[in-house]
Amino acid sequence: MISDALVFLKSQLNTYLKSGWSPTNSGDDPVKFIDDDKMEPLLFNPNFITMLLINLEEENKLRDPNLYRRVSADGSYQSVQPEIRLNMFVLFVPRHTTYQHALEDLSHIVQYFQGHHLFRHPDALGLSDKIDKLIVELITLPFSEQNEVWNALRATYHPSVLYKVKMLVFRDENAIVLPEIEETILRITT
Repeated sequence: MISDALVFLKSQLNTYLKSGWSPTNSGDDPVKFIDDDKMEPLLFNPNFITMLLINLEEENKLRDPNLYRRVSADGSYQSVQPEIRLNMFVLFVPRHTTYQHALEDLSHIVQYFQGHHLFRHPDALGLSDKIDKLIVELITLPFSEQNEVWNALRATYHPSVLYKVKMLVFRDENAIVLPEIEETILRITT
């Protein structure tokens, strides 16, 4: 599901950017994932925008009060493992030979997500059926935390923008139907 969400966002952003983007390698998508062979050390794709998942966070605020019980569509109760709700932190890093081109790409990314911060069915064509909706929120890190991110990536700083993508919900697909509890009234006669 994580892959489905990131591939969807990459595809949406590529569709938007292709109209005004002029890459060195024409015909290629402007936004790419990091190449697997360039993870150690981390190298960003030259003349492209690299999309990189840098963290996952569990969302605890929206937990159901009864974590181990769910009501199915037919009204019966099921015993389940609690849902896991995840937020993704996605970093977009444009790398170009000219600094101005990287800044222009950053502007286009911010502009796109400013107008397209909510993706849900049926409007979001291509969004996996496993995903109810995605909400994209700009994150501004203080300089110290931004420095920690780039140190953790073991890379030199590049102009970039960070988004929090909310929320993927992982549900227990192997729920067990609970037996109905019937109420019994006992009458005591004297």
